[in-house]
Amino acid sequence: MISVVIPLYNKEQFIQHTLEAVLGQTYQDFEIVIVDDGSTDNSVSEARKVNDPRIRIVSQENAGVSAARNRGIEEARYDLIAFLDADDEWKPTYLETQMALAEKYPQCNVFATNYEFRDAEGNTRPTIIRRLPFDGEDGVVTNYFEVASHSHPPICSITIMVRKTAIQEIGGFPVGIAAGEDLLTWARLAVRNDIAYSKKPLAVFIKETFVFNTKPRRRPADIDIVSQELRILKESFPQIKGIKSYISHWHKMRCAIYYQLGEKKNSIREALKALKYNVFNYKLYAYILINIIPLKKTQ
Repeated sequence: MISVVIPLYNKEQFIQHTLEAVLGQTYQDFEIVIVDDGSTDNSVSEARKVNDPRIRIVSQENAGVSAARNRGIEEARYDLIAFLDADDEWKPTYLETQMALAEKYPQCNVFATNYEFRDAEGNTRPTIIRRLPFDGEDGVVTNYFEVASHSHPPICSITIMVRKTAIQEIGGFPVGIAAGEDLLTWARLAVRNDIAYSKKPLAVFIKETFVFNTKPRRRPADIDIVSQELRILKESFPQIKGIKSYISHWHKMRCAIYYQLGEKKNSIREALKALKYNVFNYKLYAYILINIIPLKKTQ
């Protein structure tokens, strides 16, 4: 049995479609816990239109997505918890594949599949996942930070199933972080657990208001709590390889966002921080150069 946890905040246009994607799974032994995080639109009434006894809706005052997911963890009745966002979807065999991973790799507490992106115009794009330590369709990721440093995030908030005890051991999702709270959660899980992984792209990360190659909508936080917490992991788990490179990768992501937003000084600052942890990350030198050297305007 699986508890499916869906945080919900002002997604009235999407929640029914998301629920239909869950109810259409080939694996049917699940409950759905929707945590309404103080929605101010008709999200809850739209969710209630989907009539299935396995759906439970719990409500709380608005506290953010991490708090909503943590409430869902508390409410979950089963040991295996799968997370899904209220505006994304799973392909029909997603839960079946996750259960197969749990049965095939009982030593693991974390299970994930690949995914794909879909933008506002309906265009889909595959992820780029490099350096997986196995050749077959699925296997165990023992080098999470190496993979994550050279790829799209191998795990995202719609592709992970975790044992309740494992997510509770790390205190759930960190509250008070506006961006990167999910990446920090996966890092905290990865230092303590191997991850069973399927290469099948069985989840769809949808950005209805986003078109590929547009500017980021969210500015990086001025106080970078994620990097602070990653450094703590590096010191606490010195035997885990790749965390240092992952910290560099995190700063490179911030560097790229600042560059796209036109904040050159901040972009350079993040590039220099990233080089501190990986001087061989050559793209960082390019970012520094394009921030310093102005592009010539075409006539």
